[in-house]
Amino acid sequence: MVVLFLSFVGILMMSSSSSSVSNAQYMRVKESNGNVSAMFIMGDSSVDCGHNNPFYPFLHRNLSLVPCNGSDSTLLPYLLAQKMGLLSTSLFFGQNGSVEGIKRGLNYGSAHSTIMKSDSQSHQSLNQQLREVFETLQLLQLQLSEETANHFIRSSMFYLSFGKDDYIDHFLGNSSGIMLKYTGKQFARILVNQMVYAIRSLFDANVRKIICMGILPLGCTPRSVSEWRNVTAVHGSRCVREVNNLVLQYNVMLHEHIIELNSEYPDAQIVFCDVYRGIMKIVAKPLHFGFRDAESACCGLGLHNAIVGCLSTELGCSEPSRYVWWDFYNPSERVNSMLADAAWSGHMLSGICHPMPVQDLVYTLL
Repeated sequence: MVVLFLSFVGILMMSSSSSSVSNAQYMRVKESNGNVSAMFIMGDSSVDCGHNNPFYPFLHRNLSLVPCNGSDSTLLPYLLAQKMGLLSTSLFFGQNGSVEGIKRGLNYGSAHSTIMKSDSQSHQSLNQQLREVFETLQLLQLQLSEETANHFIRSSMFYLSFGKDDYIDHFLGNSSGIMLKYTGKQFARILVNQMVYAIRSLFDANVRKIICMGILPLGCTPRSVSEWRNVTAVHGSRCVREVNNLVLQYNVMLHEHIIELNSEYPDAQIVFCDVYRGIMKIVAKPLHFGFRDAESACCGLGLHNAIVGCLSTELGCSEPSRYVWWDFYNPSERVNSMLADAAWSGHMLSGICHPMPVQDLVYTLL
């Protein structure tokens, strides 16, 4: 209810303040290097440090209140936006409500978001963020000419990163007995089907450039390593194979569907980025990549710093760049930077994005 109220307020603000924006003013906006006008971001703590939900500190149940080191600018989509030469993306609930603000791109993500709808107020859902996106696109259609709005939407990048919290809270946490209702494959299929529906809905709204992220290896995260008994060695580190196998089912299924969607929509480009594969390369040989610790969180307390989460950056380690993980389930800034390089051009952690690196997607004319 609170989120819907804030969303409604945002719509009123945008409608009242954007009527004076002309098409000529829109055309003067500085476009990125390449063929991307702006980035619109959807997702969970992989795209938001908790700033996009004013009630996040009061609602978050995992007791890790600072899911990144510093600011959203250390997260993967923002690092990619920098490589695209884009202006800073505004938070959906922190924007000034103008069309000029929309043209800079928006982040609809929230640090505790799931694909499946949750009864808990601590979660946002994929569908809720989709509604916010469609509200934004409708406002563009109202305030700009149809041709100008369609060109802007078609030339913008949409970034989706979901699924982590579905496994953490709904499946592994067994909320509402979901683990008893579905096998791992059935649960993955439910999540993937909803992601495919979201991609189709974006295409119907004239979106043509989409980056869809897989789920990272949750079985190698500090919280999993500290909680699960059946931990197995993965070369330089330890991981929970059972948890990783669940995530792999989702990633493989989503990738297969994206291949089909690219065939079905030849005038669109949808890229799947396998962050699981990238992080597993690091976890297997942490010393090779300059990391000292691939099991413990940089910020937290207890075994592997994963019993009590990151309540403040003051709990952070003195050398975050030497750690693979920042907190319970989120990678460090340095890992995000390496993933951004790999997603952009294939540097160091090659071949994580298919059918092309993000750099090629940016410069593809549609």
